[in-house]
Amino acid sequence: MKMDTNNQRESEPTPDVVANYTSTKKVWRWLFISSAAFLIAWVLFPIYLLVVSALSSADVVNGWPKSFIPEFDLETMTFFMNYYGVLAALKNSLVAAAFTMIISIGLGTPAGYALARFDFWGKEAFRMIILLTRAFPMPLLALPLAVIFIQVGLDDTLFGLSLVHASLALPFAVLITASLFLGIPVELEEAAWVLGCNRWQAFYKVVMPLALPGLTASAVFAFVISWNEVFAAAVLTINNQTLTAFLVQSLSASPAEVKFAGGLILILPALLFLYVVRKYLFSMWGISNR
Repeated sequence: MKMDTNNQRESEPTPDVVANYTSTKKVWRWLFISSAAFLIAWVLFPIYLLVVSALSSADVVNGWPKSFIPEFDLETMTFFMNYYGVLAALKNSLVAAAFTMIISIGLGTPAGYALARFDFWGKEAFRMIILLTRAFPMPLLALPLAVIFIQVGLDDTLFGLSLVHASLALPFAVLITASLFLGIPVELEEAAWVLGCNRWQAFYKVVMPLALPGLTASAVFAFVISWNEVFAAAVLTINNQTLTAFLVQSLSASPAEVKFAGGLILILPALLFLYVVRKYLFSMWGISNR
């Protein structure tokens, strides 16, 4: 009994070991917090400078020293919003992004479900082919796409541009939804089948509510791809330009304060969209949001 007590005392960590472990844990914790703070600042600080420049007068933007507090002078923003073609381009960007989300989610969800639930010949090759579609740069595809669109009558249309943007977002939508459905136990669907549901009813009533946060993340990704894409929009559209193509072609020689205003208008809808769907994104990571 005495020997067991001695062995137990020898196996217990010494105060020096406990102190070293605690200090190491604190170092890693502060390193993690510092890295997260650096990444947040890396993303938010340029956006803040853009907001400050967009909400300041031309004298403040072009003067020195630079101010880190917005002047809240809306003259430049008003001039930009009243600039001919801006509102139409903004509307075209929203419509194209909405079409892109619908197409990518509508096609990517069943494709991802098939990859997750069924075993078929060439499954891995099909997965690789989907990923390889992103290997072709848009400048290489723009001219053939323009020729094809002219032949079929989709040139200078938002639907044709949405098809191009959906082709860029669809590979990621398929892979994201496939990984999402793999994380949902198939036993839940089997239980629904036993209770009288067919495959479609089990998918709609059981799988879809669980997959909704992930599908929302995929939709956000498709929205951002369509909203930021500029090369195809500049080549395939003339009268129906999106905001990115309009800014590149119409404001390239504009003053700096007008460019800052255009940049703010360009990122604002994307930020608002992320704010609207934030609860689904938080649900995907298991974070409650009320």
